[in-house]
Amino acid sequence: MSAPRRRIGMFGGAFDPPHNGHVALARIAVEQLRLDELHILPTGQAWHKARVLSDGPVRVAMSELAFAGVPRVVLDTREVMREGPTYTVDTLRELRQQSPDAQLLLIIGADQAETLHTWKDSAEIARLAILSIAARARPVSDAPPADISNLPPGFYQPINLPPIVVSSTEVRARAAAGQPIEHLVPPAVARYIAENHLYQLPPSP
Repeated sequence: MSAPRRRIGMFGGAFDPPHNGHVALARIAVEQLRLDELHILPTGQAWHKARVLSDGPVRVAMSELAFAGVPRVVLDTREVMREGPTYTVDTLRELRQQSPDAQLLLIIGADQAETLHTWKDSAEIARLAILSIAARARPVSDAPPADISNLPPGFYQPINLPPIVVSSTEVRARAAAGQPIEHLVPPAVARYIAENHLYQLPPSP
């Protein structure tokens, strides 16, 4: 009898900053998807982000603090180190080469799944990994989004996530306004943001 295939999850994002919703999703994904490893991947030069992200090392440091207590997490910095735009398919190809016998699971939000068809080589993404889709705290259909509904059985797996109303945009706005963020991000991340004066608006001329 052959040994069960290792299950490796992949959870990417700007993490600018990582917040309590990110951490909750990581914990739930490890448990519900029965992951042997969960790679946390701060994005590098994100092709789909209109705004300029905080420096890669800063987001890596905050991610290390945020996810330190989540079991089976691996902080994976390959996308931050990669030159040029960051594409999910490139990371999946690399993970497939490194772990050819593992089962890869790509963890994305429902809003990301709805735009998956716009991602580079989206069909190959669906071949390389099981899509593990977590709904945000907003009404979404229980069915997979239309652009992936024709995938074979086993290529789509939901993550049952309780409502968590928090976003990195809100955290940045509150930090810029000098408002408390301790209830939105892990304590170590809140301290890091304060100590490094992140997201503060430049002084008026």
